[in-house]
Amino acid sequence: MNETVKEKYEYGRPLIYSPCTLCGRMCRAMRDSGGRGACRMGNSPVVARAALHMWEEPPISGTRGAGAVFFSGCSLGCIYCQNRVISRGESGIEVDTARLSDIFFELRAAGAHNIDLVTPTHFAPSVTEAIDMARSRGFDLPFIWNTSSYDTRETIRALAGRVDIFLPDLKYSGEELAVKYSAAPDYPAVARAAIEEMMRISPTPVYGNEGIMKRGVIVRILLLPGRVAEAKRSVAYLYHTYGDNIVISLMSQYTPMPNLPHELSRPVSREEYRDLCEYAMRIGVTNAFIQEGGAAAESFIPPFDNTGVLPRE
Repeated sequence: MNETVKEKYEYGRPLIYSPCTLCGRMCRAMRDSGGRGACRMGNSPVVARAALHMWEEPPISGTRGAGAVFFSGCSLGCIYCQNRVISRGESGIEVDTARLSDIFFELRAAGAHNIDLVTPTHFAPSVTEAIDMARSRGFDLPFIWNTSSYDTRETIRALAGRVDIFLPDLKYSGEELAVKYSAAPDYPAVARAAIEEMMRISPTPVYGNEGIMKRGVIVRILLLPGRVAEAKRSVAYLYHTYGDNIVISLMSQYTPMPNLPHELSRPVSREEYRDLCEYAMRIGVTNAFIQEGGAAAESFIPPFDNTGVLPRE
């Protein structure tokens, strides 16, 4: 670990499951003694898929794919979640930290550019232990923290020296939609604080061979139908706060799920997405990714069939 980062972030507080304060819910569940958190999970990682994944941003997926590890459960629980089969804990197999560490090596052997930890926050104690275990065995790929950003500052601080790339969402700029769609009025404040800590750990983007990111922060803004103004406020906040040191990913891939409120029952229009992209360019954003047409397709949602979770016989 870089000594400057080490001095700044070593607080002497290990990540723990009981009482659980890993995410913004601060549910304080006693997960080590059989309790379930707001995430619906206990104290052992549950993984629903571990495989190469081609549908992340170009410097993440590259030509061979990210080594994506999809964790079950979620503490935010957005009503429009396209991965609800895992966010609700309906799929996945429980693994220990040794098996999780082995999965990292298997993904490397398959050609992964990196290890993409998808929704890992509620398993942070086990995930950081598995990262340490892998590093002690010579593991050399970057780790990515792919999160909703509903992480406490303390959780993010514990990732210094372990996680190389942060891939957070900034879902809402204000309380109204955070309450309406995620029942989390404090989401904007928690997410902004988490992103601030991420930027302190990885303050500038660093790229290696083939343009693959080695360090940095890419913040995703998923445009919701009819909510261009909300997304614009998030873009403005990120750019005016961090400038070109942060990468912004403008996403049009919103995929309507069944039984949603009327305003969420349609994809984002081309006009809405164009409006958002033009706004970002107009205020000076240059370090950004945009999506081509057709991103809102269920083909972008992989099968959560426990691929790669258990060791091969």
